[in-house]
Amino acid sequence: MWENEVSLMLKKDGHSHTEFCPHGSGDDVELMIQKAIKFGFEEYSITEHAPLPPNFRQDYEGSAEGIDEAALALSDLPAYFKKCQQMQAKYRDQIRINIGFELDFLPSQLAWTREFWREYGPKTTDNVLSIHFLKGKNNHYWCVDNTPAEFKTGLLENAVDDAQRLYGQYIDALIAAVGTDLGVNAPHRLGHLTLIKKFQDYFALPSRFDQNNMRKIYQLFSLLRQRHFEIDLNTAGLFKPYCNEIYPYPELARLADTEGIPLVYGSDAHSVSAVGRAYHEVEQFLN
Repeated sequence: MWENEVSLMLKKDGHSHTEFCPHGSGDDVELMIQKAIKFGFEEYSITEHAPLPPNFRQDYEGSAEGIDEAALALSDLPAYFKKCQQMQAKYRDQIRINIGFELDFLPSQLAWTREFWREYGPKTTDNVLSIHFLKGKNNHYWCVDNTPAEFKTGLLENAVDDAQRLYGQYIDALIAAVGTDLGVNAPHRLGHLTLIKKFQDYFALPSRFDQNNMRKIYQLFSLLRQRHFEIDLNTAGLFKPYCNEIYPYPELARLADTEGIPLVYGSDAHSVSAVGRAYHEVEQFLN
């Protein structure tokens, strides 16, 4: 076992958002923390979407909202840290609060990302590494989880409507993300591992990875172990109308557990109502 391993025996939410999220509900993070305390959580990680590199716009093709509403603005950072630090101080005797980011892995923007992390990473204590953008049509990046129409145009059709091919592309991107050194205090938890399946029920996509993609999953899990990563056991997918399952799906979660990779509950809450959702279902599934 390694230093940062966390089991579900410690009631922790390792993935949550705030009123600073452009695509969130606007609910005050303090109300979310209060609910977490009421629900008996001992640890709560605030992991707002880190700002996207300004030059990423030239690599991106898709709806404006897919990039404009994706993440914090750089100008929001002082207020974000101030609010989170206030929450840490105010509730320190009731719950451990971590301040961090959900950081997007963008291969075309690694220099900017490393520079950002060099400056802001030391201010954080818990972070998530995620992929929300994948290279697709016209060799540009498209949003994985914005709308079914954008997913189809930019990603699914680019994979010749072969969902397993698209799944494999996403897993390859996850492998690249985990294998990339982003610097000191970089994220050590992989976010919503099967987000690529968010619209599975809309398009009647395969619900499980094929044999070839499972080989890639084993490669990913091996790398996760080597680099002392955790997996975000993210319940948000259960409440998405065209997904209806956790990220990663149950068989993969069980496999990760068998392979000795720590699983950390993540509500991915963007509102008070989402705090703690499906925790007991996940707890019962794992234990």
